[in-house]
Amino acid sequence: MAADPVPAPAAPGAAELLLVVAGAHLRGQPLNPQLLDLAARFVETTATAAAYRMFALDTVPAKPGVLRVPDRGAALAVEVWALDAAAFGTFVAGLPAPMAVGKVELADGRELPGFLVEPFALEGAEDITDHGGWAAYRAAVA
Repeated sequence: MAADPVPAPAAPGAAELLLVVAGAHLRGQPLNPQLLDLAARFVETTATAAAYRMFALDTVPAKPGVLRVPDRGAALAVEVWALDAAAFGTFVAGLPAPMAVGKVELADGRELPGFLVEPFALEGAEDITDHGGWAAYRAAVA
């Protein structure tokens, strides 16, 4: 596996907000240009705490729904991106239902804003947690 590129440093004095993405906004995925168009900066690849389930949603483009669960959770591969405050607000305001932004606990204990899904959208959705993340799931079904 290739090493992640070194993240670009923030502009001096720039206030940034971090965002955890888990699916269609990952690098190389179809919605990643939405982040790039807002001058988002890739920070790191990491994992969630072992407290989440991932489901394949019936959407176009395909995307996952991530839900925090009280038990039977797993760690999922995610990315962290940085946006300035205005871009973060623009991005979050444009999210379609059933996507939501809430606190996501990372494996290292940090809690950052990130993608989650409204539970109503999971009825009939395939649980893909065992793949460990969206990119692995997409590779397995390709």
